[in-house]
Amino acid sequence: MTDLSDLSRSIAALAERFSPGVVGVTGARAWSSGFVWREGHVVTADEALDAEGDVAVVLPDGTRRAAAVVGRDPSTDVALLRVEGALPPPVPLDPAVPRLGELALALGRGPDGAVAGFGVVRHAGPAWRSLRGGTIDARLQLDLRLPRAAEGGLALGADGRAFGMTVFGPRRSSLVIPSATIERVADHLARHGRVARGYLGLSLQPVRLGQGGGAAAVVTDVDPQGPALAAGVLQGDLLVRLGGEPLRGPWAVRSRLGPDSVGQAVELGLLRGGQPLTVTLTIAEQPAP
Repeated sequence: MTDLSDLSRSIAALAERFSPGVVGVTGARAWSSGFVWREGHVVTADEALDAEGDVAVVLPDGTRRAAAVVGRDPSTDVALLRVEGALPPPVPLDPAVPRLGELALALGRGPDGAVAGFGVVRHAGPAWRSLRGGTIDARLQLDLRLPRAAEGGLALGADGRAFGMTVFGPRRSSLVIPSATIERVADHLARHGRVARGYLGLSLQPVRLGQGGGAAAVVTDVDPQGPALAAGVLQGDLLVRLGGEPLRGPWAVRSRLGPDSVGQAVELGLLRGGQPLTVTLTIAEQPAP
């Protein structure tokens, strides 16, 4: 019989080494995890963070510290908190991307203490663009399951590298926002408070263009101050092409409006009263909420 006790002890030591830097993040309704990124700052998952209300960080010894949201980027699922008072030492992030099949440990902190999950890197792929237009430096999925409270915690390699932050994907799959993305986005949030996103000034709803006619989006509202109205787009128009390619739904528009889209010219293919129409506009920056 194979003795796995050495592996077990090594994994437990890894969890013990990194767990002091993993904290709980609590708001009015939600509990998630986070980790100390830099002095006075904690990174957590944007999706798990309450939209409004007070935020606090719970340290490993149970101490609660008030926190303020410095900024959040839904397109990469990274949120940055500023925390009052002393924190554990920052967690050193490693930009190296793990290989398919490597062992991985996920660490979070729930209401009752630290939690861990152990598995392998189920998928390791190249950079990709999220449905909200953010650039993620590698597509990583882990073959393990964690409680909801662990979202925003650390993903660790068996060699002791912290290679990203665990978040939940479709059907509670365990995804990882890689360290390179976290460093880039968190640093931008620390300096600017927000990540710019592209803005067309349109509200869209999905429609189908008859039997076999493909996907489209109907324009339900046009911002009087947005670039779409200035380009001649009207309420009731059907958006059928974006950047010269057939539209696959409103989500395809959102995925094109990432931070690097601001200032770019884009061609919209429309149907108005059944007649095709093409307009070109310059993507604006989404107004601050």
